[in-house]
Amino acid sequence: MQVIIDRFEGDFAVVEYVNDDGHEEFANVPKVLLIDADEGDVVDITVNKDETKRRADNIKSLMDSLFE
Repeated sequence: MQVIIDRFEGDFAVVEYVNDDGHEEFANVPKVLLIDADEGDVVDITVNKDETKRRADNIKSLMDSLFE
């Protein structure tokens, strides 16, 4: 998904994106997540399923060792 930084307001960036219905929407994103970004910049947001699985497996392993 791509979002465009419309403007900054305090600690948040107001970003514009196109929803699943094809309509433009706005959302607030914490500014701290957008290091070195400026108004008008396009930001790609991705989901990393491999890292999600690795973390879940690690947590499960830790929990298993606690409850054995």
